[in-house]
Amino acid sequence: MTKPLPVGKLDMSLLSGLLAQYTDTDATVVIGAKIGEDAAVVDLGDRYLVTKTNPITFATSDIGWYVVNVCVNNMVVRGVRPRWMLNCILLPEGKASPEMVEEILQQIHSASSQVGVLVIGGHTEVTAGLDRPIVVGHLLGEVPKETLVATSTAEVDDVVLVTKALGVEGTAIIASELAGDLRGKGYSAEFIERARRFLHEPGISVYADALIAADSNLVHAMTDATEGGLASALHEMATAAGVGFIIEAEKVPVYTETKRICAEYNLDPFGLIASGMLIMAVPESNSDELCNKMMAEGVQCTAIGTVTDAAEGLQLSRGGKCSDLPYYAVDELTKLL
Repeated sequence: MTKPLPVGKLDMSLLSGLLAQYTDTDATVVIGAKIGEDAAVVDLGDRYLVTKTNPITFATSDIGWYVVNVCVNNMVVRGVRPRWMLNCILLPEGKASPEMVEEILQQIHSASSQVGVLVIGGHTEVTAGLDRPIVVGHLLGEVPKETLVATSTAEVDDVVLVTKALGVEGTAIIASELAGDLRGKGYSAEFIERARRFLHEPGISVYADALIAADSNLVHAMTDATEGGLASALHEMATAAGVGFIIEAEKVPVYTETKRICAEYNLDPFGLIASGMLIMAVPESNSDELCNKMMAEGVQCTAIGTVTDAAEGLQLSRGGKCSDLPYYAVDELTKLL
């Protein structure tokens, strides 16, 4: 009997083979289905259409807010200001109520309005077999051809910059979903609320971060860290660009709340779902300028490593010693939820 697949992302080699076999391309497809690329790009003649689909499966509270921000993140890393959104909302049988539906729709509309996105349709139903709501967002946007940014265009000797810190989204989810357990373990109400608020402060959005980078014309490539954390995002970027990385662990920012929660539950923050962290490959000559632009706009920005030749692989330097950077096909959050 074939072993069941684990919860989370598919193994990259498995998915890569399936995408090659069962997805299509033609002269209009500029960027199609490829490991590490955040959104598809289609040539409309005078401009590009950019499109992205994302599910929210972990979070229950604030799920509408999550779906908008996660989809928007995957689009703005292309240098795109997103325009239109559709959502498929699946509600749990026996638990769904009109109030639940309205709350999700209100969250989606509020979050979309803040980034200039129009909610133009979708589908909503009560679905048998679910124990919590699931929302799948589909986002579309347009971009001038000359300003498109890809994930696959990182170059050897680029500096790796990140915004915010490790595991921001995972910290917010754990604090929300396991608040009672954390209280039982002695964490204060103030600590739990502060960690839960990571959803908004520092926030899971990279909208401002990515548009600062794109508008500056200083980056070679961008992506955002989502499921599987920074470590998995770097693996996917390396696959897309055909490069390697050397990352200095001590330079990677991690907030105190994330450190404590990860230590409490024996989680690696490098593999914890991390929406809110933008990853950029930037020419060394542009690195300080871009960091200064970010900081001037109130966005934390840190240099954490260098792009290397693919033959060198993905390395994590810690205490002067290098080891292979792990890949988390299964996010650390799944140990708890």
